[in-house]
Amino acid sequence: MLFLRSLAFNAAFYLTTLFQMVFWTPVFFFLPHDLAWQIPRSWARVNLWLQQVLTGARFEFRGLENIPRDRNFIVACKHQSSWETYTGLLFFDDPSYVLKRELMFIPLFGWYAAKMRVVPVNRGQRAKALASMAVHSAVQFAGNRQIIIYPEGTRTQAGAKPNYKYGITHLYTELGATVLPVAVNSGLFWPRQSFLRYPGKFVMEFLEPIGPGLSRDEFAAALQERIETATARLIAETADTAPQSHVVRRLRAQGKLK
Repeated sequence: MLFLRSLAFNAAFYLTTLFQMVFWTPVFFFLPHDLAWQIPRSWARVNLWLQQVLTGARFEFRGLENIPRDRNFIVACKHQSSWETYTGLLFFDDPSYVLKRELMFIPLFGWYAAKMRVVPVNRGQRAKALASMAVHSAVQFAGNRQIIIYPEGTRTQAGAKPNYKYGITHLYTELGATVLPVAVNSGLFWPRQSFLRYPGKFVMEFLEPIGPGLSRDEFAAALQERIETATARLIAETADTAPQSHVVRRLRAQGKLK
């Protein structure tokens, strides 16, 4: 049953994504920027509905009062699955994602991303990539947009040792921005490099923002401590909602869960 439900969701996820991109292409690129955002948001809502119906997933969103009222700030989100990439669209007015440049070369997806003025990063260039990311992010930030970045640069396994990159600290100091940390537990139910989609209680928690003015070291330590503490708490709290998950079994075998 788990395999069949996972197969149904994966097929529906990719087919509906492709269908919506093709369907909206004739009008999407001619819409004003603010109105165009309604199409990706509708895609996100469809995905959440598919997850709930086909996999038995449930969702909870906490700390909404912590989202800054100012339009321009940085969102630093824990990244464990594709779930948070589209779910985050529902909570921000005009987000600009920091993403790897290779994604811009994907037909349709890359065109949509370009329309929404994301910040592409050529990770192979290292120092140049960091400088380019800061420049492009500054342009979007000045336009009263929210910059969404995944501090570890890629998806990580639930319970894995954190590996925060310097990029988020560089943006924090260069932009003088408030940073909104976000914790998730999605890796329990949508594991990295796994076909299976487990039922369970997905939680996205918006944490207390970190204001500008800290030193690089102070900020990096505060951000990692805040996100990792909350993520560990969410994983411990919701592990029992996913008894089938091989991730939960692994964490318990490693003594990281009771």
